[in-house]
Order: sequence, then structure tokens, then C-alpha cells
Amino acid sequence: MEWEAVIGLEVHAQLATQTKIFSGAATAYGAAPNTQACAVDLGLPGVLPVLNAECVRMAIKFGLSTQSTIAPRSIFARKNYFYPDLPKGYQISQYEHPIVYNGYLDVLLEDDTLKRVGITRAHLEEDAGKSLHESFYNMTGLDFNRAGTALLEIVSEPDLRSAKEAVAYLKALHALVTCLNICDGNMQEGSFRCDANVSVRPKGESRLGTRTETKNVNSFRFVERAINYEIERQIQILESGGSIRQETRLFDSVKNETRPMRSKEEANDYRYFPDPDLLPVMIQQEQIDQVRETMPELPWEKQQRFQQSYGLSRYDANVLTSSQALSDYYEITLQHAGGDAKLVANWVMGDVSAFLNKHGLSIEECPVTALQLAKLLQRILDNTISGKIAKTLFEAMWAGEGDVDTLIEKKGLKQVTDNQAILAIIQQVIQESPQQLADYQAGKERLFGYFVGQVMQKTQGKANPQQVNDLLKKALSK
Repeated sequence: MEWEAVIGLEVHAQLATQTKIFSGAATAYGAAPNTQACAVDLGLPGVLPVLNAECVRMAIKFGLSTQSTIAPRSIFARKNYFYPDLPKGYQISQYEHPIVYNGYLDVLLEDDTLKRVGITRAHLEEDAGKSLHESFYNMTGLDFNRAGTALLEIVSEPDLRSAKEAVAYLKALHALVTCLNICDGNMQEGSFRCDANVSVRPKGESRLGTRTETKNVNSFRFVERAINYEIERQIQILESGGSIRQETRLFDSVKNETRPMRSKEEANDYRYFPDPDLLPVMIQQEQIDQVRETMPELPWEKQQRFQQSYGLSRYDANVLTSSQALSDYYEITLQHAGGDAKLVANWVMGDVSAFLNKHGLSIEECPVTALQLAKLLQRILDNTISGKIAKTLFEAMWAGEGDVDTLIEKKGLKQVTDNQAILAIIQQVIQESPQQLADYQAGKERLFGYFVGQVMQKTQGKANPQQVNDLLKKALSK
């Protein structure tokens, strides 16, 4: 039987506010445990929550960017459940009346097609604390610093059909919230995390299968692996005559598998009811218009500009606009490198990205700045060095050995562009290769690469490759 996966994602984006959603406590990452949890966050008797207006503004921003309906009236509710890291015994969230709903996000897939993914809703809520198991023998520590941190939970329609589609959507959403400056997108710190709802059904079937929810996956790679594992697990169970349990699961990145966490709760298990301490959120059109005026250039708008202004392919433009920091790095490099948009794109997507991946760094942490890369590329464009030499220099710059001009002089890597000097080496190579010359002139044209390689070897890679090719063709045709 042929099976089809049905996937929907629930993404928790931590809003980039300086204080929490209902209190004035700080939200800075890395503070000592329980130093950023105030009486409101802990739900002590006699305290009342006060809504952070900046959270509302950020939610409106997201709604505008996803063509969503922004509710003129939304309501906070209490989601009741007991867990040690939830000090109040309930979480303040939104249920029947979210602040944003009925939107969509267009996602560019690997085959260069666009897929529209529906956004069911995006609602404001507070985060819970954190249970710590590693540092305590036979005990659990509780850190309430995260309790009350503002989240925007973004729930997609079950429109995704593969793990790769899910990751493409997740990356597009990540690019959007960081571009809007409403979330820093730091997945390692838990600022952007995902719950994956997965079910399978026979291909052609319209009814949804029983789904599982894999909680709190915090990297694109882990999301793909978790979904693929869950799809295969469910198919194996169904094909062997079993049935899928609706449950919440966790992903073990070491064993590369999901495992049961608890049975899946339904909405009525949480006994939602409107929070009596919070008034409805009323949003006027004037407020929406004010936020609209502050909207930045959105990722897909930037993609179109990169294609139209710089002549890049849709694929290149999509990669380079995958984050605000990466697109800024590209444009600063291009501005100072001399205007060869494709050359800059190839370097940023090639050598720069490869070194970042190898060393586990983000573009913000790149030891070669955009201005330093621009200077390196200038030396390629003015024929001071070849592209091959530039790669050697980039590695040295990455290691902090100095700027490009200093390294060129220090290492004696200036490109040989003198025609007479190159011709002299070509003649030497031809004289030393009589058999290869005879074979080439007899029709074995692939030997041209041999002659190029010999010339480049004798010049230690310093000869201008284009000049070598041009001069060598003339010399071999005589």
C-alpha cells in the first residue's frame, strides 16, 4: 500500500521583549536560576497580571506579514494542568479567541515550486519554567526564570506532506520572525522550538489518520529526522495490523528515534476558561495601521529584489534571504566588492557557509567580516589573485593571520598576469611534454587539461587561469 504523511507544526516563538508578558521581570538568557522570576510569574497570592503591550504589537506584525485576520477582540484563557515547572497550576494562553488567525505562508521547496501553507492561528501565551534533572542526584531542580516569558504559538494547517516540506516551512517561518525582529530565532536557547503533529493515511484517502505530537524539537535537522522516524514507525505499525495511539512523544537525537512521553490530551482535559484577571484585548484599526507603517522589507520581498536588482536565481535569492543577518552580510560584501553579484553569492553560499557549518558557527559569529570578504573579492576582480589563491587566503583570514593585502605580500601570492612570463612557462611545458603534444595534436583534446595543470603547477597556482587558457590554446594550435 502507498502511504501519505500528513504533517502540521506548532511553533513556539519567544517574543523579543525585554520583560515578560504579564510582569516586569527580565527575560535575558543565562541568568542564575530563579533570579528572574517575580511574584507575578510565581502566582503568589494577591498579585495580578498586566499585559505587555509590546507583545500585542509583535503579534499584529506577524499577522500583517502572513495575510492573517487580526482579531479586534481576543481573550486570554487559563489552561489548567499540573506540572512542577508550572507554579500557578495553569498557563495563561488563548483558546477560542486568538489574536491572529486564518493566514498563510508561501514556502519555496527544493524543486523550486511554491507551496502555500495555511496558518490556522497564532496566539499569545506565557512560557512555563524548566525542570533540571542532570545536576541533582535522585531529585529534580526547578528554574522559574522562563516562567511568564512571552510566546507566540504559531499553528499551521496539516498541509505538509513530507519532512523536507516541514523543514522548508519551518525555515521560512524562522526567517520571517527574525526579519520582523519579533524573535531572535535562537533554537539552541529555546527561543524557537517546534512540536510536530504527524499522521499517515493511504494515498488518496481524505480522512486524517490518528496523529502523534513530538514535542519541543529545537533544530531543523532534528525536526526532519523526528518526522521521518515517526512516519516510518506509523507505517510499520499499520502494515503489521496494529493501530496508532494518539500520544505525545519526545525525540531522542542520540538514538535517532521518538519515544512515548504521555497520552495525548484533548482540549477539554485542560478545562479552559477565560482568565478573570485579564480584560479582553481590543485592537483598533488605527493601531494596526501604525504597526503597518513600521513593517520591514519581508523575506519574499527581499527575494524578489535580489532577483531583479542583482540578477540572482530564485534559489540563490531564497538561500541568501533565509536570515536577516545572512542577507545583510551578502549586501555589505556586494556593496564594497565592486558589484559582481553572482561572485559574491557564490562565496557567501559556498566557502563562507562551508566554514561556518564546519565550525558550528552562525553568520553573526563569522571571523571573516563582510568588509574583509569584500576586499578579498576585490583582489580577484582586479586580477591581483586567482580564485584558487583566494581560497587559500580565505582560510588564512579565517584563522586570523591578517588582512588580504598583508597576506598576499607575506606569502608571495600575487597573481602572474604578465603575458611574456606565462608564455615562457607554456613553452617550457610544451618542450617537456613531446608525447602529450603529439597526442593532443592527433585529436586527444582532453589533454588540454594536462597542459593547464602543468603550467599552474610551475607557477604555484599564481598564473591567471583565463590568460593561461587563452595563451595555451594559441601555443598548441601552432
